[in-house]
Amino acid sequence: MLERGWSTMAKRPDRLVILSRNVFDATGAEAFDGFVATEGNRIAKVGRRSEAALYVNGASRVIDAGDRTVMPGMTDNHTFFTGWALLHLGCDLSGAHDAETGVSRLRAYAETLPKGSPVFGHGWNATDFGPDSEDLLDAAFPDVPVVAFTKDRDTCWMNAAARERYLFSPDECYAEKIWRMMADYLPLPQMRGLYHEYMHMLNARGVTQVKEMAFDDYYGFADVMEAIEAADELTVRVSMMSQPVGRGMDLAYGRAARDRFRGPFVSFSGFNRMTDRSIASGMAELKQPYLSDPTSRCAVPVEWDLIERELFAADEAGFRFSLHCQGDGAVGHVVDLYERCRRDASGRLVNRHAITDMELSDPADLVRLGAMGGICEVYPQIQSLDRRDDLVGMVMRQVGPTRFERYWMRRKMWDSGCVVVGDTDLPLMLPSIGESIYCGCGGHFDDGGCERLENMLTIPEMLVAWTRNGAYDCMAEERLGTLEEGKLADVTVLQADALHMDPVDARGVNAALTVSDGRVVYDELG
Repeated sequence: MLERGWSTMAKRPDRLVILSRNVFDATGAEAFDGFVATEGNRIAKVGRRSEAALYVNGASRVIDAGDRTVMPGMTDNHTFFTGWALLHLGCDLSGAHDAETGVSRLRAYAETLPKGSPVFGHGWNATDFGPDSEDLLDAAFPDVPVVAFTKDRDTCWMNAAARERYLFSPDECYAEKIWRMMADYLPLPQMRGLYHEYMHMLNARGVTQVKEMAFDDYYGFADVMEAIEAADELTVRVSMMSQPVGRGMDLAYGRAARDRFRGPFVSFSGFNRMTDRSIASGMAELKQPYLSDPTSRCAVPVEWDLIERELFAADEAGFRFSLHCQGDGAVGHVVDLYERCRRDASGRLVNRHAITDMELSDPADLVRLGAMGGICEVYPQIQSLDRRDDLVGMVMRQVGPTRFERYWMRRKMWDSGCVVVGDTDLPLMLPSIGESIYCGCGGHFDDGGCERLENMLTIPEMLVAWTRNGAYDCMAEERLGTLEEGKLADVTVLQADALHMDPVDARGVNAALTVSDGRVVYDELG
């Protein structure tokens, strides 16, 4: 049985009409009292309510959404299915609160697998297990690799056989370190079912398109997506980017993937790389030294020579690049590199290169990036991960009050002409337009504290970031991102009038109805 809201994809309505007093078409116009009509997988008409009767007559379904905001389907421009899968993979240890119970559950689960198969788990309760828990795991599984992640995927329980096979540790089990393990879990038969759950979760949040970070050659999982597309089961469009981790950038693979994935739902556009890391860790590259360590501008040197070689090779081959930067030094360095990439007659980057995260930025670099039409892939919900005083205290210790004024400079990005888009680094966060408004427009933290209001976006700008700008980032603006006649019918109806509410009240707002390619794929209104 489907959970509340999930909708089957058995039939695409011949004509669907959605009426609302808040139709937000993301073209730059004000929201209006009107309707959206779809026929097949296309938008047939977007108009004022006075014009609706012609389309209502003979419609397969008519939905009166009241005051709820109706807008284009959302795009999350930085997602990792590989990480989300780990939260649901293998044996469920969420109810095991000691190592003996955990080992017992893993043993029982291992009995269901082919002999010698690696054993995976999720929901591990790290704080409940004693210091001898790894010894117990080694004794129970001396030869078979075992890895179980915590609910937040912050750490994992693993045995010696897993450490030897995958070459990472519980202290460093983030995506770029666990790539060897992907080759063992992505081909598992359960992955196809998990991918359907992944799409359902995204649809329930109004997302109909993602830019998915796929490591190297995605370890065979691209074959699974291709099969799901061929079966007409995809409800989320996927623009893949390869993030080299096991080997360097592979242009031959990129060319083959670009030629291979040309269907209506799956495409390949380029490559993604990390540069520096967080300010809190001291590994963000800064223009000026850290206050906490006046001898350091970055604790771990960035591989700029490698990044430069790969970027220019990709640019010449017609691929786009997104570079993940957190410090103002890294952002400035990347802007310098992008200025040397191919640009059109108007000075805009031909291959739509992007910078992701941008925790701390120099305003002058944002002006330069905006002049090139550069894309800023920001995390509007990032404040939801912290209490206000904790975050502010960290920033003050690391960089001080003057540089804090340059923290999360979304307002400057927008005003400088950068294309600002919303993303989550999923599974770090799950996409939520309500939480994006709460944090990215209202400036609120998890505890309700508020900060950096001058750097926030307006609510209409936030909706554009998640819709029109997101489609542009996936090079799909001719088909998606706005509610216009002839475009593909990806439509999201929110649970409330998000445009006119106080951001403090918006946090829980998500989708009430989601239409992907003309099909209702999530429905709380039926």
